[in-house]
Amino acid sequence: MLLTSIIIATHNRPRLLRRAVESAFVAGTDVEVIVVDDASTAETAAVCRDLAGIKYVRVERNQRVAGARNLGLLISSGEYITFLDDDDVRLPGSLDRQVKLLQTNSEAGLIYGQAILIDQSGKPTNRSYPRACPRGDVLWELLGQNFIPCGTAVFRRSCLDRVGLLDQSLAGLDDWDLWVRIAELYSIIALEEPVMCWRQSNPASRQGTSAAALIVLRSVHQFQESWKNLPRVLSASPAMKRRAWRHFSANMSAHLSYEVLCALRHRQILQATKNLFALLRLGPAGMLRSLLIKCA
Repeated sequence: MLLTSIIIATHNRPRLLRRAVESAFVAGTDVEVIVVDDASTAETAAVCRDLAGIKYVRVERNQRVAGARNLGLLISSGEYITFLDDDDVRLPGSLDRQVKLLQTNSEAGLIYGQAILIDQSGKPTNRSYPRACPRGDVLWELLGQNFIPCGTAVFRRSCLDRVGLLDQSLAGLDDWDLWVRIAELYSIIALEEPVMCWRQSNPASRQGTSAAALIVLRSVHQFQESWKNLPRVLSASPAMKRRAWRHFSANMSAHLSYEVLCALRHRQILQATKNLFALLRLGPAGMLRSLLIKCA
């Protein structure tokens, strides 16, 4: 089996990092584990240097997740590549199963799987995401919703020669943007079983993805300014373009509605207000429909 690079960007989470690294080594039989220390404290740096078997690189100025992942990509050597957040865990043998399927599907550029959701304490829930796993030509589904948990995706290094690295200006959706660019050119396959444990953010967690309003508005800008100008989207019929935008808007509205209620439950009033104003910008009708569904 060809070498697979697992890139872990970390910033000041030494306890969680050790667990992530240990899981990476048992996820596959031929793996290169790269830890990019994104300007962490001296304590975290000491933990990183103490981890056996990893390829370690440290930057002194914070690059944020996409920048750290790009650095990992540049120093990696695997034929296949995956990312793992420092607070997530890869399941044993999962990487080998995914790489084997990718090797036998020469037209596919990426394979993903399901993630078991865990709470902030690390306790697994009875939920996994996504419930259904689209496969094949998934460009139009991906334009509407990111159903690929970042840590479950394994892609060919050769894809990067055609689509480029992560866009460092897209904090919080850099992975979604990469999946869209890959899906425009390649078939996508799925292993419909859990391959990782994914720690979910909430309004109080201070994880990057907890800033829902900012990420959704950034997603809207990316859809309008970039994704709709991809060659396959440009050449599509007006009806297909309208359906894609409606699907995207409906999912963004539903997500923001959920985040409004979640922020209120955690008494994060400012975050709830930001989410509500972002929801209003997507349209009052969509806001009302989403809130009614969530409250039902």
